[in-house]
Amino acid sequence: MDVTLTQTIAAIVMVGLGLALIIAYRAYLARNSERRMLGMLDSLGLDQEIASSGDLKTIMGEARKRCEACTAEDVCERWLRGDEEGDNAFCPNKRVFDILNKYKDGVERV
Repeated sequence: MDVTLTQTIAAIVMVGLGLALIIAYRAYLARNSERRMLGMLDSLGLDQEIASSGDLKTIMGEARKRCEACTAEDVCERWLRGDEEGDNAFCPNKRVFDILNKYKDGVERV
């Protein structure tokens, strides 16, 4: 086999492996952010089904994007475990969750 052909095949395999690793890492991040977001809903007394509700699909889609881009992952993990004191002020979705909690069960809570 020609050296150039071998090098070309090796380069294609390396690029493919690199792309596979990037895709796997992004999927890992998405799974963890989804787990944290559902944990936050649960911790705040909100039904996890709200995350897939057709009525709130756009709102929860935006919340997912903010969660995936969040830089407070460590604080969130500690807060969800109960190792962090206080409220969820660190959460970029705090306002959304507060509003959802206010209108939980279709009844406005003041």
